[in-house]
Amino acid sequence: MSGSSTYADWIAVDWGTSNLRAWAMRGSDAIAEATSDKGMGLLEKSEFESALITLIDPWLGTARTPVFACGMVGARQGWVEAPYTAVPSKPLANRFARPETTDSRIDVHVIPGLKQLENPDVMRGEETQIAGFLAANPNFDGVLCLPGTHTKWAHISAGEVISFRTFMTGELFGLIAKKSVLRHSIANGWNDAAFITAVTDTLSRPEAMAAKLFAIRADQLLNATDVGAAKARLSGLLIGAELAGAKPYWLGQNIVLIGDANLSALYATALETQAALSQIADATQSTLAGLNAARILTKEPTS
Repeated sequence: MSGSSTYADWIAVDWGTSNLRAWAMRGSDAIAEATSDKGMGLLEKSEFESALITLIDPWLGTARTPVFACGMVGARQGWVEAPYTAVPSKPLANRFARPETTDSRIDVHVIPGLKQLENPDVMRGEETQIAGFLAANPNFDGVLCLPGTHTKWAHISAGEVISFRTFMTGELFGLIAKKSVLRHSIANGWNDAAFITAVTDTLSRPEAMAAKLFAIRADQLLNATDVGAAKARLSGLLIGAELAGAKPYWLGQNIVLIGDANLSALYATALETQAALSQIADATQSTLAGLNAARILTKEPTS
């Protein structure tokens, strides 16, 4: 942890299932950062406050410090449930969940996620990144793709999320690479050509993906292909299948990727095989800008 003697004007928190990240903020600038493995999945409701205080205590003075948190902290199993907002809507609304706290030095606001009733879908955390991107790009019209364990594709128009769709591509990659027969074939390493070929193969024939997956193992057994090529082929097949399913979102659209830089670069390469150009936005900056946008909302009158 850095900046251990730094007091914050407010504190930004991204609280996921596995990890907790916090930033001491002055205005819109982060002056210190801290991380913890105390994700939502490890905590009982009674443990959230102490996990947060342990992390941010050096930044707290005697005054009450606003804390704005996004992510799975607002899930039904989290600290306090922040009910979803139905799309179409702005990514943030001036309607935050407020958990009860025993420490008088913090005033916690938990940001609600978004839900889609037709073609049912939900998101938590990504709405804050979307809000942060739109704060810097208020006239954006197009599609935001947020690659990750559960990748989101969101159609944005007039400052609102019109619709979105989730793909479990990242989770499938982890399960197949670690739990399936392909665990014997997948290891560190990479092969760009194998990735691109796998993307285009799946986009042209998505119905053959299951056979193509087993062929990764068979090819290695029979032809001793390198493990880097196997990993790249698995990634390419899964991302290609996602692009086939998400085609109504990205085809002919202005596309921006918000997520891990390396993963976003893979998506950009995959999209480029289809002559779909994209830009990459910094995920952390988008998160902090979105949390700051939430803070600003609390200073505005409710409608």
